[in-house]
Amino acid sequence: MMVGALRGDRRDVIRRAIGVVVLVAATVVAVISAAGLADADRLTTAVVTVLAGSAVTLGFVVAPPVTGSVDPLDPRRFAVVGSEPRPLAGALILAGFLSVPVLVVLALAISLAVAWGAHGASILGSVASIVLGLATCVLFARVSMALGALVQRPPRQSRELMGVYLVTVLVVVVPVGVFLGSLEWRGAVPSQLASAAEILAWTPIGAAWGIALAPSAGAAVGSVVVAVATVAALAFAWFALVEILLTTTRRPVAVRERGGLGWFALLPGTPGGAVAARSLSYWLRDRRYIVNVVIVPIAAVVSIVPLLVAGVPLELAILLPVPIMALFFGWLPHNDLAYDSTALWMHIASGMRGAPDRIGRLIPVLLIGIPILAVSLPLAIVTHGRWAIFPAMIGVCAALFLAGLGLSSISSVVAPYAVSRPGDSPFQQPQRTGSGGVVAQALVMAGAILAALPSILLTWQAIDGTAIDSMFAMWVGIGAGLFVLVVGVAIGALLFERRGTRLMEFAEAT
Repeated sequence: MMVGALRGDRRDVIRRAIGVVVLVAATVVAVISAAGLADADRLTTAVVTVLAGSAVTLGFVVAPPVTGSVDPLDPRRFAVVGSEPRPLAGALILAGFLSVPVLVVLALAISLAVAWGAHGASILGSVASIVLGLATCVLFARVSMALGALVQRPPRQSRELMGVYLVTVLVVVVPVGVFLGSLEWRGAVPSQLASAAEILAWTPIGAAWGIALAPSAGAAVGSVVVAVATVAALAFAWFALVEILLTTTRRPVAVRERGGLGWFALLPGTPGGAVAARSLSYWLRDRRYIVNVVIVPIAAVVSIVPLLVAGVPLELAILLPVPIMALFFGWLPHNDLAYDSTALWMHIASGMRGAPDRIGRLIPVLLIGIPILAVSLPLAIVTHGRWAIFPAMIGVCAALFLAGLGLSSISSVVAPYAVSRPGDSPFQQPQRTGSGGVVAQALVMAGAILAALPSILLTWQAIDGTAIDSMFAMWVGIGAGLFVLVVGVAIGALLFERRGTRLMEFAEAT
């Protein structure tokens, strides 16, 4: 199959040949650079190894779905020869090692092993790092392509799908670029970069590359355990996916794609997927939703003006807008049922369960809020100047955002209030006879702040210089936010099913 890639249409062959030449040239440069790490100090070599290895491994994960490449080793290609799933899965894993990207990684790993040996790494540790690193890359690619084969629909590069990919790249690349650009090298590896490499060495994408030059025997054992567990989990997932691919018949979707259904064609054909697709269409087209999204960052930035006037230093005031945005993004869907107007009857008349409705309506807020927060928070930390509090700030934002979404899932069912109708100006608000809307808004915000209060206090101690673990503050915030989100969605789903008649009466009356 590798030789067959150089056959066919002349233009395709020329394009592939040029790609191979460029790849070989880049590989040669990378190999020479990697071998040159033998002259660097041990810490620099270890940090570069873990960061580069993690980036390469992550590339094997995201490259197949982003590029939309066709898998030449798709298990369904071998269904016609009657292969059993398990032997076929094992054979395809072995065949996965015989590919150009894997051979490139092998060349880089061997050159890195030369540098590892110069810094006293054992042969056993170097071999374990290379073998587990290659196995992780191959299995990640196999699983990623198999999952893509299950969910992708032609044409692969649809407008909506490309939008999701661009958002994903934005969320990952911008914070990393801001982080790297803020480092002060001064002839040595910055402590922040060393800390990032140390954390990556305990993750599935970086564990294999942290074995050879681990700072201690305990760290090496931990990286080995994580790497072996990752390979085992990926292998189990791969064998299960091969079984599914060989026993599942693909649904014809060409008619749906030609129908121009947009998000409905991209998202799963389930009740929750249908709600998410309809909500995404509203959030990206209805000016009532768009105005709400635009106002959130503006209001957050304006909030620092009184602090600056009052004499608060900029490096402290700049930390406020991002948590405010997280709070407001979580608060946005607190009245989402009212924006449906009479279209709400489709959900209720179809007998939709509460969970798909509640979860589907949160998808647009997640897709909009997470990228904005992921880009804004590193910029705020750069202005503040202390990356040590970055994990704690993540915890605060996660608690406010997720807790707000969970409470909004309850509020929109229990206390909906009248809003401008579809097509009306977003600034035209109807008259209200009661204070239920104001109370609902206040309770959602107060509840989100209360849920995030432990993380806020821990983060303030970290900012104030008190000895506190910033990672602990992050996990406290994420845990509290997820707990409120899950409980809120569950309660909101139950109330949605019980209050269907009242919700219809509200939609008809407003």
